[in-house]
Amino acid sequence: METASLPTDRRSVIAAAIAAELQRQANGDAVRIDIEALAGAVDAALVPTTPFAEGRSPEQLNATNDD
Repeated sequence: METASLPTDRRSVIAAAIAAELQRQANGDAVRIDIEALAGAVDAALVPTTPFAEGRSPEQLNATNDD
């Protein structure tokens, strides 16, 4: 598996999200790793923090404004 494909800052965000979620699970006395929670933590960490400059997000679209 090649690790040089992700930019350093993106890798750092992913690593921090994984570490924080694993710590949260360990603090809760988890017996097994909750993979869904781990995936959710990584997904949430990778969501852009700034909104798009223009347009609407998919949640804002409806039949009258989707053009």
